Amino acid sequence: MLYLKHRVYGLIFKLFKHTHVEKNRVSFIIDSGQSFKGNLDYIKKEFEKRGDFEFHYFYKDRLSFNSFKMLAGSRYIFLNDNFFPLAFMNFDAENIIVQLWHAPGASKKFGGSVDVESRDILRRISEKTDCLIVTSKNIMGFYAEAFQMSESKIKPLGLPRMDYYFENHDLNKLKADFYRKYDISSDKKIILYAPTFRDEEKYNNVFNYLDLNRFNEELGDEYVLALRLHPKIRNFYKDDISGEGKYIDVSGWESEQELMLISDILITDYSSIMIEYSVLNKPTVFFTYDLDEYLTNERGFYYDFKTTVPGPIVYTSDDLIDVIKNNKFDKSKISDFVRSQFDEIDGRSSERIVDYLLNRGR
Repeated sequence: MLYLKHRVYGLIFKLFKHTHVEKNRVSFIIDSGQSFKGNLDYIKKEFEKRGDFEFHYFYKDRLSFNSFKMLAGSRYIFLNDNFFPLAFMNFDAENIIVQLWHAPGASKKFGGSVDVESRDILRRISEKTDCLIVTSKNIMGFYAEAFQMSESKIKPLGLPRMDYYFENHDLNKLKADFYRKYDISSDKKIILYAPTFRDEEKYNNVFNYLDLNRFNEELGDEYVLALRLHPKIRNFYKDDISGEGKYIDVSGWESEQELMLISDILITDYSSIMIEYSVLNKPTVFFTYDLDEYLTNERGFYYDFKTTVPGPIVYTSDDLIDVIKNNKFDKSKISDFVRSQFDEIDGRSSERIVDYLLNRGR
């Protein structure tokens, strides 16, 4: 039976349909790996400022009757990614279900925009969801399609984890820790290289396309290349040159946001990291050696990639080196892109979301 496991969750949840809903209980649906937890942490901090709230983590990959009961008795229920059992769970009218989603803006198409077969269950999930939080009114239509949801439920209030950039961070200490960990000179600027995963396997080993020797000959005196790999890329990646000091592998660095803060330039391709990085108003260069194939064979974008991305597009190592070496960046492209993806960038996204929920219906 299709979605059998998810239906089982629905049946278990039904046992607790008459659980009293506690007005001060907040539940977060998360997996054991605690992926995408950043948004939830910021929402929790904001609720803590408002009074005496009780917090519960519902681990979607653990079956616990008590956890189901706690979830059923929660006034506010937050998600950060998809959770298909929601389609089969009947909530009380007093439960408020909020989808925060883990990424800012809209870039690559996802969900119902590309997966026609999943549209029915996404529609059922959206019927159970009270609101979906996005970063701009400009992208509400894209999210309505991706989640198969009415735009009336979509609220452009911001992304909680973006509040991070408005906190007090000791950049000097962060950089010093970075240089010390990787034993590199503190006078080097940091180029963060964050390639995404391709379904077309032959394009996943970036070192088949990036000439590291030439890159370091031309740029090594001024820059260090910090590579942050998508987890899936490791299947296609042979770490047989890192020992030569050609680059540093920062895939294990816990906070991607810290890396964005301390880096001077971002190299990426089709990754949504470009959206978050653009807020920092620092240069991004798009190393898209497989662009035509990607646009033809992958899931596509919500905008014209070639004319919209906030930085120069290059196809070869020589072009990549030339852009960085000669500073061929146009800051106006960054600001235009940011305006299309964010309504507000002020460090108050979590505050707006909690305000909206606590004042809902008043």
